Amino acid sequence: MSVAVSRIPCTIVTGFLGSGKTTLIRHLLENPGGRRFAVIVNEFGDVGIDGEVLKGCGIDTCPEENVVELANGCICCTVADDFEPALEAILAFQPAVDHILIETSGLALPKPLVQAFKWPAVRARVTVDGVVAVADGEALADGRVAHDMGALAEQRAADDALDHDDPIEEVFEDQIACADLVILSKTDLLSADQIGAASSHLSAHLARAVKIVPAAAGSIDAQVLLGLGAAAEADIDNRRTHHDDDLDHEHDDFDSFIVELAATADADSLVARVTAAGELPDVLRIKGFADVDGKPMRLLVQAVGARVQSHFDRPWKADEQRSTRLVVIGLHGLDRARVEAVLAA
Repeated sequence: MSVAVSRIPCTIVTGFLGSGKTTLIRHLLENPGGRRFAVIVNEFGDVGIDGEVLKGCGIDTCPEENVVELANGCICCTVADDFEPALEAILAFQPAVDHILIETSGLALPKPLVQAFKWPAVRARVTVDGVVAVADGEALADGRVAHDMGALAEQRAADDALDHDDPIEEVFEDQIACADLVILSKTDLLSADQIGAASSHLSAHLARAVKIVPAAAGSIDAQVLLGLGAAAEADIDNRRTHHDDDLDHEHDDFDSFIVELAATADADSLVARVTAAGELPDVLRIKGFADVDGKPMRLLVQAVGARVQSHFDRPWKADEQRSTRLVVIGLHGLDRARVEAVLAA
């Protein structure tokens, strides 16, 4: 007589650049409801900013070693090389984890990742409890999928070969199409009418009966996000996306690079430079940590277009080299030299 082995539930958190995925996951880690978590963080770029944010939580139910970073490329493109070994390591943790959270890159397509859960080595031990898509409420209220769409509009207008869907809109639509739950973020910044407009924008892209849940500062009860029981890997055919007919996909529409700077005299000066760089054509996102003269804590900086947030997140560790490293993400062909000049001014 065989004994059934309970599969570990996994929640995939997807969403466009700067939508609020890391904030949502951090809130879950801080309010675990008795669960012991492990987190897989996949980022576009060589510096794991979001992983560092989560490792800095100092939470007993998700210690630093339970946060696994995959920075070798989009997780949906490197399943065999990176994702499966990461799962194996997590499943060997002692004490055992109760739930796995995966934060995908803002540029990732979630469907290929969900399909990986159908592999024999994975499906017997882990199931996709649900795919949660985080959408930027502030941008959607203005009829956009991201904060700064100006550069995309200019590119589309200048190229007669482009069709009506630009790459970012397709990524957004594929993320929504694969979701079991959609979180409308940053609703604390919106009026009731704006929340209605953002919800209507989302609803237009939902082909299935998927609920839209408003959230402020990533504050969502774990009972809403977890325990969906979707078994998404067994329902993959109902999640139609733009890339269903593609054997592979690339992210050639986007570039990322790291800018290393000297310590800054004050936080306001750096924030002003990041704001100016975020306003440059084709720049989508800037994020990183900074060394501020005379401050014992590192400064976390996150920018979506010209919208910049910053705060001192934790003290520098004794064995840690203080530095300022910023990851810049933008459209392919952005003027790197100009961005670096603005940040270093």
